[in-house]
Amino acid sequence: MKLIPVDAPGHEQVVRIEDSESGLSGIIAVHSTQLGPAAGGLRMRPYDGFEAALEDALRLSRGMTFKNAAAGLPLGGGKAVIIGDPARDKSPEVLHAFGRAVEAMQGQYWTAEDMGMTPRDMAEIGTQTDYVAGLADGAYASGDPSPITARGIFNAIHTTARHRFGSADLTGRRVAIQGLGHVGLHLCRFLHGAGARLVVTDVSDAPMRQAVEMFGAQAVATDAIYGAEADIFAPCAIGAILNEITIPQLQVSAVAGGANNQLATADDGQRLHECGILYAPDFVANGGGIINVATEILRIGNREIWVGEKLEALDDTMDRILTRARQLSVSPNGVAEAIVTERLQKAAA
Repeated sequence: MKLIPVDAPGHEQVVRIEDSESGLSGIIAVHSTQLGPAAGGLRMRPYDGFEAALEDALRLSRGMTFKNAAAGLPLGGGKAVIIGDPARDKSPEVLHAFGRAVEAMQGQYWTAEDMGMTPRDMAEIGTQTDYVAGLADGAYASGDPSPITARGIFNAIHTTARHRFGSADLTGRRVAIQGLGHVGLHLCRFLHGAGARLVVTDVSDAPMRQAVEMFGAQAVATDAIYGAEADIFAPCAIGAILNEITIPQLQVSAVAGGANNQLATADDGQRLHECGILYAPDFVANGGGIINVATEILRIGNREIWVGEKLEALDDTMDRILTRARQLSVSPNGVAEAIVTERLQKAAA
């Protein structure tokens, strides 16, 4: 197996992983260890080449630095990707090789479950390294983080609704959800229970049928979700979907979802603000999953209480961001990044 250094200004360490024996091709990106060891999930996707995978890894690892800092965790930001179709290319050999690559990072990076991965996959990786979380079994096992991620997003939607509409009550509110993976379907369940009406889309038909049958959702084509009439748009799939093309299509008053790096560029936060759309910064809204994973990394004994307290503090942070943005009449994303940057500067001092 080869670990090949990649030049990435602004990141502490980035390595390309190539293992001819297993067929593994991937990347581990460590953005910052300023607050602690870098932590962030492993994603497996059929990327369109190495450069596309690298761009995703760099964006995601930077996002994890901000997410962990916003959640008040003593963890830095990192991310890993495997290039390949998880339905076709995933194998024990690939996962074992990736585990050896994580072990070679000597504790600088902790991996966990993300898109295309499961707790069972984490167990396979864990046969080769101790620097893995999201396990189903063990003294501090945190399991699938998806339900906690969805709970944090649900809290963020409540807070965003209160700021945008004057009430956190979601009864009768229309929420458009993009992406019905583990997080998206859990979010549907929470929103349906709160009386919201759902508009959903996904690249696969099966989860859309499930959402229609279980939650009475309205299913639309993938491209149609941007123009769907709703109160709140909740992106829960891939990143960079809020851009100069999609933002003018939006027929919503607010955006609050679980996808990482929803803004294609920093300008898109301002673009939403100018359109009168309240944006809940994604690295705050989707922090529930890493809070859950952190209990395993940090060896937290009373997990449920600790997670509950951290989720409450995260919601307070979101409320503070949206309040300050309203007072200053600026984009909430800029306010959120300023708060996190301040925390990182204090840690450096």
